[in-house]
Amino acid sequence: MVRIDFASCNYLGLDLDREVIEAIPGYLDRWGTHPSWSRMLGSPALYRQIETRLTELVGAADSLLLPTLTHIHASVIPVLASDGTIFVDSRAHKTIWDGCVAARAHGATVVRYAHDDPEALERLLRRHPKAPRLVCMDGINSMTGNPPDLPAFLALARANDALLYVDDAHGFGVVGERDREEISPYGRRGNGVVRHLGQSYDHVVLTGGFSKAYSSLLAFIACPPELKRLLKVTAPPYLYSGPSPVASLASVLVGLQVNEARGDDLRAVLWARTRRVLDHLDKLGAYTLNHSGFPIVEVPLADPDDLARAGRFLLDRGIYVTLAFYPGVPREEVGFRIQVTAANTDDQVSELLAALDRLADVVPLRQA
Repeated sequence: MVRIDFASCNYLGLDLDREVIEAIPGYLDRWGTHPSWSRMLGSPALYRQIETRLTELVGAADSLLLPTLTHIHASVIPVLASDGTIFVDSRAHKTIWDGCVAARAHGATVVRYAHDDPEALERLLRRHPKAPRLVCMDGINSMTGNPPDLPAFLALARANDALLYVDDAHGFGVVGERDREEISPYGRRGNGVVRHLGQSYDHVVLTGGFSKAYSSLLAFIACPPELKRLLKVTAPPYLYSGPSPVASLASVLVGLQVNEARGDDLRAVLWARTRRVLDHLDKLGAYTLNHSGFPIVEVPLADPDDLARAGRFLLDRGIYVTLAFYPGVPREEVGFRIQVTAANTDDQVSELLAALDRLADVVPLRQA
């Protein structure tokens, strides 16, 4: 049976894009398959080209590329926190928490604050004055699809001389700066949640990846030049890890060209198809955590024990989704996550909606 993929994070559909695919062999002919040394020892010009384009795209002072966000969190958070205090959102991604645990082993204090609650963070900032202070959070949340109240958190960070550390794995490439020329509510250029919400990089370190919207094994930290220089002598992934393969570096470079030429059109398609899913769930009376309209739609079940049955029901009808299980999510949010991409067709979305209709008759969805 052919199954329709609604579990991928390939938001712009670039892993299937012929322009990207057909450009990669030329890069392999010139650079080989893999520069088998760490970036400290050898850093092909491809890295510099990407960092230059990326820095301009996101509007930051500088940027540094490393293989994955997991590498970045594990190596950068301990450097930024030193023996100070980390304030971490209770729903921050597991890889952020892992970075905080590593920082705690190096002497930092880790404090959790209630999800997306600036008032809770403000109370904790007063209670824990030890510097340096780092506030860690997701950009677009990987389960709810919602952005944080970034202006409020930034105001707190700046007032308390704290640094806001944002993991925008799911926002970068999808949401971007707002202006009168945008053709979808996601904004333009896909340059991340900081620009989307109209903020500057004062007291902000933005991290993100190309493994979602660009379908490439590469990640980045957008930061001041002095932090970039520090990380080149302190971050183990820069000093010791093997780099991303040339095919991934090539797909990022070509993907950035595609983004510039037709990325906003892809995002408009993505928005329209996501909107169809959200509107249909609304007609079903189903509850979803998503109130942003971004292409991550988690659908909780009325009974968490029905999860396996719901997943099998959809799979048997050719619909592949991500299951959200306890304790990965709270029990009241156990269900499945639909991730729409620009590679999904309107007909495929129609098949998804028909399957949701049938599922609701068999496995009750949590009602709004």
